[in-house]
Amino acid sequence: MARLRLIDGAVDGAPPAPQKEALPDAEALDAYSRTVTTVAERLRDSVGNLRVRRRTRRGRAEGGGSVVAITPDGYLLSSAHVVAGTDGRGEVSFPDGRAFSAELVGADPLSDLAVLRADAGDLAAAELGDADALKVGQLVVAIGSPLGFHGSITAGVVSALGRALPTHSGSAGRLVENVIQTDAALNPGNSGGALADGLGRVVGINTAVAGIGLGLAVPINDGTRRIIADLMGEGRVRRAYIGIVGGSRPLPPRFATARRRSAVEVVEVVEGSPAARAGLRPEDLIVEVDGRPMSDVGDLQRLMVAETIGRVLEAQVIRGGRTLSLRIVPVELES
Repeated sequence: MARLRLIDGAVDGAPPAPQKEALPDAEALDAYSRTVTTVAERLRDSVGNLRVRRRTRRGRAEGGGSVVAITPDGYLLSSAHVVAGTDGRGEVSFPDGRAFSAELVGADPLSDLAVLRADAGDLAAAELGDADALKVGQLVVAIGSPLGFHGSITAGVVSALGRALPTHSGSAGRLVENVIQTDAALNPGNSGGALADGLGRVVGINTAVAGIGLGLAVPINDGTRRIIADLMGEGRVRRAYIGIVGGSRPLPPRFATARRRSAVEVVEVVEGSPAARAGLRPEDLIVEVDGRPMSDVGDLQRLMVAETIGRVLEAQVIRGGRTLSLRIVPVELES
């Protein structure tokens, strides 16, 4: 009976199998991994951890979140709720070990964005992208400091677009439009961190964990860029106010056209507001304001900017089956 012999891994005298050569690291990564690692390398030094002291009923407590460097000379972008209830001061640290003191420049709770300024002059500034170009299913990478762990990376896809996030500041309320929904894992401390596309451009600021596998980010687009510029320049955002509660409603068939099928229905008019002084009533349908069609509340909200404060706006309204023209003069929103 033949005996088995083991010689250098061979069986019964067979020559040993050649050992496989290890693939170079670059070849071992698939396209998905290469994209995520490239984004991580590009943005890692731009996203830091923010520590703040918050006033509570029991005294002071430490809290924090994440920040994104947007200029080399120290401007940082974060979430307004991260700095709410603080004295406006904090400490920012980055994955490369550097730490700086930072002060709040301005916060806008109605967009959940805040700008801080760090005592630094050579930060790795991130490139801001355009969330309006995103598509559902597109790869996105979240970078932040969840639970205080620097430079944590998670990846996923854009789960949905066009979500609305309700925000409040005092008695004022607003919907943050076109919020990005992603399944990239977000945890406490990710707020204020970056949501980036596959090219490493920041397309959102992570703001909320709405459930397992469901994170939300405030989009970076033309509207939020203006808010960021206002916070950097003036420390606040000025908004116009007319004083209605409304919602989208289909137009009656006789007023509907192929290009205009809905309008803003007035649900409530605030007493003493510009809308009340203009003669708006509940159940009115606002079809047009300042020459712009109004198909939903978002259209009206986009018109409530600083430039329209104190300016007469012509509004076309449907009431009781007939069309009226009203003149509304917005005032500045007091938050």
